[in-house]
Amino acid sequence: MITTVLMIEKPLVPTDVEMVTTLHGEEPVSFVVLLQPRGDQDRLLRALDDVALGELEQVVHEDEEPEGAEAVGAAEQSLELSLKRLRDAGCDAVGQIVDSHPLDVLKSVTEQTRADEVIVLTAPHLVEEFFHRDWASRARHKVGVPVLKLFAHNEE
Repeated sequence: MITTVLMIEKPLVPTDVEMVTTLHGEEPVSFVVLLQPRGDQDRLLRALDDVALGELEQVVHEDEEPEGAEAVGAAEQSLELSLKRLRDAGCDAVGQIVDSHPLDVLKSVTEQTRADEVIVLTAPHLVEEFFHRDWASRARHKVGVPVLKLFAHNEE
């Protein structure tokens, strides 16, 4: 069985589930999902990404994201939905919300589970990726296993 640490920032949609569960053909996969919702500290970067991707409507709605207890509740729902979808696809899946130091948690979980790989599945973050400050680029220097960067889909 392949153990994959899957780092996400929003719930998995069916297309994403199919993508990550079929990467290894018929080999069974066990997922440890780490969900880190993007917070206030990333609002400027998200706005720049939205402008760069031509998604101007998104820039206008950046202030509408949940905060505080509402954000925690939304993150828990996103994680549970993602775990359910992975399990429905026939995979073992556990997970947790990462509220701080995501790369330290990623490294620790990767070591504790003896993961075979890490998949970072996020929306495109052009500014961070250009400067190699995105999670995947930084994780490659930290976790000691292969790191695959995939772009999440938006449909529901």
